[in-house]
Amino acid sequence: MSDVLQSTDSRSGSLLRSRGPGAHGKVTNIELFFDLVFVYAVTQLSHTLLHDLSLSGALHVLLLFLAVWWVWIFTGWITNWLDPERLAVRLLVLALMLGGLLLSTALPEAFGERGKVFAIAYVGMQVGRSMFMVWALRHASQSARFNFYRITLWLAVTGVLWIVGAFFAQGEMRLAWWVTALLIEYLGPAAYFYVPGLGRSSTSEWDVEGGHMAERCSLFVIIALGESVVVMGSSFADSARTPDLWLAFFVAFLGCVAMWWIYFDLAVERGSRSIRQSADPGRTARLGYTYLHLLIVAGIVVCAVGDELSLAHPHALAETAEIAVLLGGPALYLLGNTLFKQTVNHTNLPFSHLAGLLLLALLIWPARSMSVMSLATATTVVLVLVAAWETLSLRSVRRELYSEASE
Repeated sequence: MSDVLQSTDSRSGSLLRSRGPGAHGKVTNIELFFDLVFVYAVTQLSHTLLHDLSLSGALHVLLLFLAVWWVWIFTGWITNWLDPERLAVRLLVLALMLGGLLLSTALPEAFGERGKVFAIAYVGMQVGRSMFMVWALRHASQSARFNFYRITLWLAVTGVLWIVGAFFAQGEMRLAWWVTALLIEYLGPAAYFYVPGLGRSSTSEWDVEGGHMAERCSLFVIIALGESVVVMGSSFADSARTPDLWLAFFVAFLGCVAMWWIYFDLAVERGSRSIRQSADPGRTARLGYTYLHLLIVAGIVVCAVGDELSLAHPHALAETAEIAVLLGGPALYLLGNTLFKQTVNHTNLPFSHLAGLLLLALLIWPARSMSVMSLATATTVVLVLVAAWETLSLRSVRRELYSEASE
């Protein structure tokens, strides 16, 4: 969007970030402050899933997670273009922060008494933020303005579905309304926000500052991992310090370290370099960061639930729900990393990750005869193996990145 926004950027009073050749837009303090709300949101989601491990409970949490991610990533796109140091943008981010806090408080009862609060907060954030962009780009080129006309119309239509589901439906009917709304929203970027009479957008109009987008998404991964650390520490602090609980604690910690290593050892820097050098960074950001990162974060959230299960009931025989959590969390995480790395690095699917997914699949057969602690240990071993395998196999890539950084 750099060219189409140039007319606005040249005006005094522009709300857009200034960009220089090869510059890396920094993540500002107000953006980090905004992210604090989503620490709470992720905690709410993991606790809601933990308290209802039924299929219905999992579907509800899945929808709520997708909504939380969509609010956050859309805000990430907006602050990639806008300058958060400008007063008007700062006030927007703070208003979105308030909306995010209200949304987060409603998550556990979103399908009950607090559905109206959830829907109003969600729709207000989505539509309000897009309308702000329409105002901010009022002097920009037609293509830039039309891009946000389309986005605003898509979100206004789905906003009606969210509100109808909250005010006029209960239980599964509310789920149906909200699933429809969310499906339409998730199809929006893939359909380039096509609107009859207004045409469709293009990824060239979604030009992003790649380094900033990569850093923002990596910070959300840190938020999710931080929630795992909180769950781990809180559960261990409230338990008797028996040898089996010490083992469960160290296994959970090692699993968290392995997940950090798999993503942050090389993937963040390689992804950042790839999107910065991309001829179409909007396309890379749409697939690699908007869609595929939600699998990575979802995997961490589910793993946090698995950690709490292993610390609370280490000797219990793993039932279907526990098996789904303990195997599904690492599988989601590895699948998200697999697809993300293949997309941004333009390489084959990483063999170490595919092997890890295969090992997790093989654990399905003996899982019913294993305790929660044994299964958690086995999945942690898989994650550690994947991290070690990738580290050893990409030594030459690491040397290349370090040599570039030192130049």
